[in-house]
Amino acid sequence: MSADTMKAKVEELQRRRTEVMLGGGADKLDKHRASGKLTARERIDALVDSHSFQETGLFAKHRATLFGMEGKDMPADGVVTGAASIGGRLVHVASQDFTVAGGSAGEVHSIKVAESMEHALRAGSPFVFINDSGGARVQEGIDSLSGYGKVFYTNVMLSGAVPQVSIICGPCAGGAAYSPALTDFIIQTRQAQMFITGPQVIKQVTGEDVTPDQLGGPETHMVSSGVTHFIAEDDTHAMLLCQKLLSYLPSNNLEDPPVADHPDVRVDPDPALLDVVPVDGKQGYDVRNVIARVVDSADFFEVQSGYAPNIVVGFARVTGRSVGIVANQPAAMAGVLDINASNKASRFIRFCNAFNIPIVTFVDVPGFLPGVEQELGGIIRHGAKMLFAYSAATVAKITVILRKSYGGAYLAMCGKDLGADRVFAWPTAEVAVMGAEGAAEIVFRKEISEAGADKAARRKEMIAQYREAFSNPYVAAGRRLVDDVIDPAQTRRYVAQALEYLSTKRELRPPKKHGLMPL
Repeated sequence: MSADTMKAKVEELQRRRTEVMLGGGADKLDKHRASGKLTARERIDALVDSHSFQETGLFAKHRATLFGMEGKDMPADGVVTGAASIGGRLVHVASQDFTVAGGSAGEVHSIKVAESMEHALRAGSPFVFINDSGGARVQEGIDSLSGYGKVFYTNVMLSGAVPQVSIICGPCAGGAAYSPALTDFIIQTRQAQMFITGPQVIKQVTGEDVTPDQLGGPETHMVSSGVTHFIAEDDTHAMLLCQKLLSYLPSNNLEDPPVADHPDVRVDPDPALLDVVPVDGKQGYDVRNVIARVVDSADFFEVQSGYAPNIVVGFARVTGRSVGIVANQPAAMAGVLDINASNKASRFIRFCNAFNIPIVTFVDVPGFLPGVEQELGGIIRHGAKMLFAYSAATVAKITVILRKSYGGAYLAMCGKDLGADRVFAWPTAEVAVMGAEGAAEIVFRKEISEAGADKAARRKEMIAQYREAFSNPYVAAGRRLVDDVIDPAQTRRYVAQALEYLSTKRELRPPKKHGLMPL
């Protein structure tokens, strides 16, 4: 057949496409699968709607010539990029191919990723980056670093405009780790590690022995560093987590979050809520049991579940509407606010505000964690982040005070003075400068000390007196710091109705580049 016929040219095209789509070759693909991982393209297929992926940059080639790179074939330059749909909504995707030079990021590799991100920004779609790379392509030297720089810069351009999700499915080392850190959410599989300097370098520099998992495994980043937001059992699970996460989010900052196709519109009283929270403020409980009874179908998608467990954040729906949930967790450290909890909550609040997601806050907080370690660690600066984040948020803010709400932590959990649009309190709520027990020791010290043999009885009397005067929801309601004291069984109805009435909320702020958050 003549090579000049259209059929022959199409056959040549198909041959070239097949070669490129084999990545590093059939043997390497099989080895990759044998390790329990999906290939770069299989990951995309598992993430997006069937047959929706349109690849760009399939025939991209590097231009490096030094250190054995001249003429070296690297199909698609080790990264698959393009657009697709998830649940019928547009997304842009990049997926690193570990079978091609270990997924190393060279100049063209990174330019492809950055261009895909730019397409996402122009189209107003989320961007998902599936990471599986040995790091910078050292043979390309500074060109590789320049490529990373383009990716980081574009991450920042997308920030707050379209959602960015990083999925870590393999190694993510050195400069490569900074792109995920600049995105909104990180999903890490159990087979993946992420660190700036690896175990060998640390051994050489500091003499410390550490395994890759201890240094950068998913448990480390979930529990200790707070870098990872979700842990996936494997690649397939990671794609499912990403799909669910995106289902709560708008495509961009100019849209409202999606409403469920078949919303749970029931708002009947739930008497079970009367038994979830103990009246005794010293008894712990799991606040997630409260959240589950207020949100649709008891479906709460918790974020960073293993980090700073004394505060709970995540996504849910109330009568079909997406909401961000922030809640003190009395089952961990009595729900006290500390440095890590403040950072975790502040970041989540800022995300919700950037993408028009209303925030529902459940309060049961005894205060900020006291101690030398916290003070020297900067609890003033970190705690102020929550004050800043809630105050700066212009989305609908609904606060439900379940029990304790003391001191500066009362304000930090979005009190009325920080711009809460609705504040509801259960009858068990105590809104006060501090707990009645501690306050009585200060306010009534003289009376108690002069009580002689009846000190215990006198102290109990003074505590009751202080609680009656200050530590109950009716005093706060009288000062208009609480909009209504409600029957716990009616919480879902009150929250749902408030979300409906606040759906058209608009709030103007002074013109400025940005506020100066105490970072």
